[in-house]
Amino acid sequence: MASHDERVALLVGRIAASLNQRLVPLTGDITEVLYAEIPDLRADRQLFDLLGASVESNLDTIFHTLQHDIDPEILDAPAAAMEYARRLAQHGVPVNALVRAYRLGQTNLLGLVFDELGGAAVPSELGVPVLQRIITVMSVYIDRVSQQVVEVYERERERWLAHQSGVRAVRVQEILAGNDDPDAGAALNYVLLQRHLAAIIWVSDTDAGDMLARIEAAAHDVAGFIGGVTDPLFVAADRVTGWVWIPLGARKAARRGYSELGDFLTGRYPGIAMSVGGVAHGPSGFRHSHGGAQRARTLALAAGRNAPVVTAYDEPGVSTLSLLIDDLAATRAWVHAVLRGLAADSDNAARLRDTVQVYLANNLSNVTAAKELGLHYNSVKYRVKRAAEERGEDFTRDRLAVELALLACQWLGPAVLTPG
Repeated sequence: MASHDERVALLVGRIAASLNQRLVPLTGDITEVLYAEIPDLRADRQLFDLLGASVESNLDTIFHTLQHDIDPEILDAPAAAMEYARRLAQHGVPVNALVRAYRLGQTNLLGLVFDELGGAAVPSELGVPVLQRIITVMSVYIDRVSQQVVEVYERERERWLAHQSGVRAVRVQEILAGNDDPDAGAALNYVLLQRHLAAIIWVSDTDAGDMLARIEAAAHDVAGFIGGVTDPLFVAADRVTGWVWIPLGARKAARRGYSELGDFLTGRYPGIAMSVGGVAHGPSGFRHSHGGAQRARTLALAAGRNAPVVTAYDEPGVSTLSLLIDDLAATRAWVHAVLRGLAADSDNAARLRDTVQVYLANNLSNVTAAKELGLHYNSVKYRVKRAAEERGEDFTRDRLAVELALLACQWLGPAVLTPG
């Protein structure tokens, strides 16, 4: 007959195994709580995916530790958790936000354990010992790992500050903060009294290592491709992101279009994405174009795979859509209110939305839309009729809202569509 300790270990293992079967949804739930409750973790939207990877790796380790009765004192922080700490350090997120994330995550996980324990067939005399074992393992693990990630954070923060303490980074930050002195660019070997096109270049793979050399090379090649008059100004934002200003001199526009630029990047630097602001002049234009590039990047990250390789702030609809992504739940509700059934996340609804977009862009002409889509005009007419039925009214009413809602569906996909 099994001993008391063996029975406790067996029950703990069963509970951990049951929780581990729901690893993905539990990860999502806890990640959302941390993101909502700790504002400092929202410094950069791209960090959200890395936060999820950190949470998942920690949960997976805890569950396996409980399941296989492993001593938590011998464990080290998972690689994803270490990388997340490094990335927070690079973005200047306070270390107490990282510590709080572990404590808040522990609290939420404990609630899940209580729920699981309540539904398990645990003999009354073993309930307290089982719970004590789980709490002890969790506490020891969190204490040990949180210390490790804080140490990683502090080392990375020191390294990153040393890297960023050069004259270039300091001067760029001064200009972005409002310094309008044209001579401020002298220390940067960059002329401020000209037209600029600001860009942000990043690696879309959040698991990538230090990619700055490749990103900087891409910045120089892009500048040459679109007609930069001298070398671009490049500043590292983190290990996978660079800020770029391309000097255009007196030119009012880049020499190549954004579609051509996207093809160029895809061919030369696969896996790299880019956002650009509009062309603007002088120190204020230096800031304005960078701000547009930042907002375009935020939209690109929210759009995920729906985003093009190059997201341009001055492309039609981008500046407006960038205002709709701060509260995706509200945007989703608004899209549904405007489009109703046409906002469904289905292949049929997607076809209807695509047709209506072209139909509206061609001033409600079935014939012109049919030519663009390569369809018979009766097919376009039928699809528009079906789309109007799904919406509950035709497209002459509130047309601007309809076009914007369709654009949101095109860019943001499932994030604003109605499931099912």
